[in-house]
Amino acid sequence: MRKASQTLQSPDPGNQPGGSPTIREASFGDYQQISELESRYGLGPRSYEEWSRLWLNNPIYPELQPGWPIGWVLEDANKQIVASVSNIPLCYEFQGSKILAGTGRAQVAEPAYRSASLLLVDRLINQRNIDLYLNNTMTAEAAASFGIFECPRVPVGAWDESAFWITRYRGFFESLLARKAYPLARLLSFPLAAVASFKDRVAAPRLRDDGVEVTACAGFDDRFDEFWASLRSRNTHLLLAVRTREVLEWHFGHALGNNRLWIAAVVDGPRLAAYAIFDRRDNPRIGLKRVRLVDYQSLDNSTALLAPLLSWAVRKCRDEGIHTLENTGRWLEPEEFIARVAPYRRKLSTWTYFYRARNPGLTESLRDRRAWAPSLFDGNASL
Repeated sequence: MRKASQTLQSPDPGNQPGGSPTIREASFGDYQQISELESRYGLGPRSYEEWSRLWLNNPIYPELQPGWPIGWVLEDANKQIVASVSNIPLCYEFQGSKILAGTGRAQVAEPAYRSASLLLVDRLINQRNIDLYLNNTMTAEAAASFGIFECPRVPVGAWDESAFWITRYRGFFESLLARKAYPLARLLSFPLAAVASFKDRVAAPRLRDDGVEVTACAGFDDRFDEFWASLRSRNTHLLLAVRTREVLEWHFGHALGNNRLWIAAVVDGPRLAAYAIFDRRDNPRIGLKRVRLVDYQSLDNSTALLAPLLSWAVRKCRDEGIHTLENTGRWLEPEEFIARVAPYRRKLSTWTYFYRARNPGLTESLRDRRAWAPSLFDGNASL
């Protein structure tokens, strides 16, 4: 496989203000400049405590010291950071072995340095201390240049599509009309909401809970460790992100701390039989209130318990004034469960989930779709 570093050229100094930028590893001391850069381009920066916990609270980060870069930055001639990308370590298991994965977060650059920022992506993908690179937040803007890195698409799912349920019709249509800049969006939302609501009551497939009781969880407890122990032992053939209680608490710490996470479970006596995790992902620009399905796991590897968990989430969305419940990528291929029951689909601007393995044996194994059980828990989509 040809490395992207062999194809990238150094940026033309004539195209950069003050000459060619310098690339170096990021440090915790760079927080202020990185935060200001993210703020300028709408990435919604976090406080220092929330930002630094991506590494300092990460269960595997201490094991990787010294030597794990928290990211890379580009500096101009005045030592000002003009581009950055974070580097987050993730632990996976596959065929009885631990797999160290790396994923990026918050890639951002000043407009004049966006072509040069590909050097940051090159460092991220080609770092030597990882087994696997994952990216499940690809944008249409980044996809045009990302092709040089020769990262395959994840072979399971439809990662250029989302399926969704409308749970508050008028609010949903008002935000949709606002996005399209229609005048009188609020007024027009009323008849559209009435028509869509009637159509869904008559024709849309219904989520059936079949009497299965769903329990809301305030957080992650010891049952999640027991569940993970069973899940991993039954699925050694699958590439699975580690889901211990410690990892789940780290991964979702930001969302839990901001009351933007829902955890729902089906319980079998003292044990979990299945669980689903949902997070709040609004679009404030158009006033859309949205919840996403991030992860679903079941000990029997079926989607039989996904229906009652989704039914629970739809009801909770309605009760809390959420406009839509959305699922991206997984279970959307023909005849898959969500493809059959979700009343609405939308096309995304690009395929969003790519990977690259460094080891030839792992590369070959991951060509087999039977090795995959992807979700938005992977990579950086829900960090």
